[in-house]
Amino acid sequence: MKEHIDPSNLPQHIAVIMDGNGRWAKRQGAARVFGHRNAIKAVRETTEGCAELGVKYLTLYAFSTENWNRPKYEVDALMTLLVHTIRGEIKTLMENNVRLTTIGNTESLPGDCQNELAEAMRETQNNTGLTLILALSYSGRWEIIEAVRQLATEVRDGRLTPDEINDTVFGQHLSTGGIPDPELMIRTSGEMRISNFMLWQLAYSELYMPDVLWPDFRKNHLYEAIVNYQQRERRFGKISEQVTK
Repeated sequence: MKEHIDPSNLPQHIAVIMDGNGRWAKRQGAARVFGHRNAIKAVRETTEGCAELGVKYLTLYAFSTENWNRPKYEVDALMTLLVHTIRGEIKTLMENNVRLTTIGNTESLPGDCQNELAEAMRETQNNTGLTLILALSYSGRWEIIEAVRQLATEVRDGRLTPDEINDTVFGQHLSTGGIPDPELMIRTSGEMRISNFMLWQLAYSELYMPDVLWPDFRKNHLYEAIVNYQQRERRFGKISEQVTK
């Protein structure tokens, strides 16, 4: 499948909703946490696949603000897993020239998670290949409200006038300011919704929702998603004739 990819038409930014860990574990007759543990290989393969192809940004929806409402034992296990995973993956990130960063309300994460994240971001900050963005304690509505708060403060303090607020200015106040919007969003497990993920940024993204559960997702699934993306015509509200001129 990789040979069918046109390297001149790669999405600069791919976003992924990693869905299906719980269902995968249930099929194995195991606890949901078992699914989360087995999802690490999918994360590694997707990150390596993007890095090898030359994709510039990969955002993984790792933990939403709504996930805090899950049973405490699952949240605790997820947080512990997150710490161990980040610690264990730094070597892979370095080998693949990947820079790690985060979006979301990361101050709400446990202290050890924050420390591991800060350390991994420090160690990888000079890498120049793929930027891997972990969306942690993140939701699209939270992010939009945060941007509105910042803009309101700037208007109040006289640093900005209401007339100066446009798409570009608003986008710069989001946690993804300076990062291009995703051209492709993949949601595994066949669910057909975006679950409060990058609500502003996904305005014109191509959506790809395969039936594969996230722990089973491999490089070939990524290649299939990119080939599918490359077969589509991106019109941004225009008609075909306008796009092809």
